[in-house]
Amino acid sequence: MILYPAIDLKDGQAVRLVHGDMDRSTVFNDDPAAQALAFVHAGCEWLHLVDLNGAFAGTPVNAAPVEAILKACKVPAQLGGGIRDMATIEGWLDKGLARVILGTVAVENPALVREAARAFPSQVAVGIDAREGRVATKGWATETDVMVTDLARSFEDAGVAAIIYTDINRDGAMGGPNIDATAALARAVDIPVIASGGVSSLCDLIALKSTGVISGAISGRALYDGAIDLKTALESLQT
Repeated sequence: MILYPAIDLKDGQAVRLVHGDMDRSTVFNDDPAAQALAFVHAGCEWLHLVDLNGAFAGTPVNAAPVEAILKACKVPAQLGGGIRDMATIEGWLDKGLARVILGTVAVENPALVREAARAFPSQVAVGIDAREGRVATKGWATETDVMVTDLARSFEDAGVAAIIYTDINRDGAMGGPNIDATAALARAVDIPVIASGGVSSLCDLIALKSTGVISGAISGRALYDGAIDLKTALESLQT
C-alpha cells in the first residue's frame, strides 16, 4: 500500500483544514516546495497535492507553489483542485504532474473524465469526497444526492487510474479513517481505491493495509503534527 503525504495549498502556503472548512486552517509551512522535499528525503514514493483555493474558484490558483514542487522533487505527484477542463489537464501534465485528480467534474461532466482518461492513460484519477455516503463538490461546499458507490461504478470502464475517496467528516480531525466505508468501496469496484481523511496513526495505516483491498492512503496533519513518522510508516508498509 502506497502512503501519499499530503500538501494542501492555500494562499501559497502548506496548510491543513478541519472538515474542509477554509476558515479553520492551520499553516504548517510557508514554503511548500521545502515541505515536499522533506517528505521526499524521508523516502515517500508519491506526493498528493491539493489546490484548495482552486477547488472553490474552479480554476488553478496555487500554480506557482505546485510548479515549484514539481521542479524540486523527482517523485511523481498527483494534484486535485480546480481542474475542470482538458486544457488545464493537459497543461498540468505537460508541466510534469504525474496524475490529475478530477472531482467536481466527475459529477458535473463525467464525459470529460472519460475523454481525459482515454487521452492520458494512467494519468487521470477521480476524487470522490463525501459526507454520509453522498458526494460533495466545489471544494466540499455543495452536497449532492449522488451516492459514492454509484459514482465510482459509473467509471468502471473509463480507464481511470484510481479513485481517491475522502470522508469529509474525518478529514483533518485526527479521528481515524472510515475504514469500513473505504474497504466497501474498494470491494465494489475494480478501480484501485486510495483512502483519505482522518489517517492519524501508524495503526490506522496498518488497518487500512490489512483490508487487503485498499491500494493507498493519504495523510497530512498527522505527518505535520508528528503523530506519524513518515520514515517509520513507509518502512512498516513495505513489510
